Amino acid sequence: MTPSPLPRVAFIGTGGTMASLGRDALDIQDYSVLGQVMDTGAIIARVPELARVAEVIARPYGAVISSRIGFQDWRGLAEACHAAVAEIPGLAGIVIGHGTSTMEETAYALSLGLKIGIPVVMVGAQRPATGLSSDMPMNLLNAVRVAASPEARGMGVLLMLNDEIHAAREVTKTATWRMQTFRTPDFGVLGQADADRVVFYRRPLRKTAPDTEFDLRAIDALPRVDISYSYADADGTAVRAFVAAGAQGIVSAGFAPGNPTPWEAEALAEAVQGGVTVVQSARVGSGRVVAGTKMREQGILAGDNLNPQKARILLAFALTVTKDPAEIARIFETY
Repeated sequence: MTPSPLPRVAFIGTGGTMASLGRDALDIQDYSVLGQVMDTGAIIARVPELARVAEVIARPYGAVISSRIGFQDWRGLAEACHAAVAEIPGLAGIVIGHGTSTMEETAYALSLGLKIGIPVVMVGAQRPATGLSSDMPMNLLNAVRVAASPEARGMGVLLMLNDEIHAAREVTKTATWRMQTFRTPDFGVLGQADADRVVFYRRPLRKTAPDTEFDLRAIDALPRVDISYSYADADGTAVRAFVAAGAQGIVSAGFAPGNPTPWEAEALAEAVQGGVTVVQSARVGSGRVVAGTKMREQGILAGDNLNPQKARILLAFALTVTKDPAEIARIFETY
C-alpha cells in the first residue's frame, strides 16, 4: 500500500456539543436533553473535507458531559494520548474533541502533565453538529490543520475554536452562547487558522508539556483544592467549610487586584495556620495578583495571572510533589 502523503492526526472524542445531535437545525440550545451523541468515527465521517488536509485516525474514548470531566478523565486522556503516539507510526499530532464547559481546565491539566512532544489541540463547538451554521465542521478541520503543523510543536496543549489558536494556560471561556466565546484576556491569540495556511505570531514562555515536573499517568489522585469566591459581605463560611471538608489547598478568588473581604481574610489566615496552602487569585480573570506585605505575613501565596479555576489545578498538581510554600511559589512562577 502506498503511504499517504498527508500528515497523520489522531482524533480522540469525548462528546460535547460538537458531537451532539439536536431535534432540527434550530435546536441550538436544548439539544443535550436528547442524549444523542456521535462517536468519534461518526464525527469524522460528517466532515469529509478532513481527508483533504490529513489522514485522521479515530481513537474512541467515550462520551462524557464536560461538566463531569475532572481528574479521572484528565488522566484517562493523558493515557489515550500516549497510547496514540505509541501505536500510530509517524503521528504528527493529536486532536481532542471536548465540551466547552471545562475545556480550558482539561487543556491546562494536560499541558501540565503530558509527556509527548507532538502537538495536542483541544477543540469543541458552540452549536451542535445539526444546528444551523454549526461551527463544528470548521473548528474540527482547523484543529486538525493546527495539530499537523510543525510550528505548533513546543507550545504545550493548544485550544482551537472560531479560527483562533490559544494557549491552554491563558485561554478562558467568556460567553455562554457566542461563537467567539474563548478569549485570552491579557495577551490575545497565538495565531489563526486562515483559509490559505495556519499562522502563528507568538509563543508561550511559561514551561509546558512535555518539559514539566508532573506526569498525569503517575498521579493516582489529586489532593482536594477548593475555590472561595469573594463577594460583598462574604464572611468566611465557605473557607471554613472547605477546611472542614479536608481541603489541602484553597484558592481565594478575590476582588481585583486580589483582595478577599476582611472576614474571608481572617478565615484564610486561620486555614494557613492549620496547614492549608492558600493561593490568592482574582475573580476578574485578567491581570497579576502580587504578593504584598499582608499576604506575605499571613503566608498566602500569589496566583500570578492564572484565573481561579486554573490556579486550583496548578495548586493541586503542586501539592502532589511538595508542601513547601517556597517551592509552590516557584511552581506558580514557572507554569
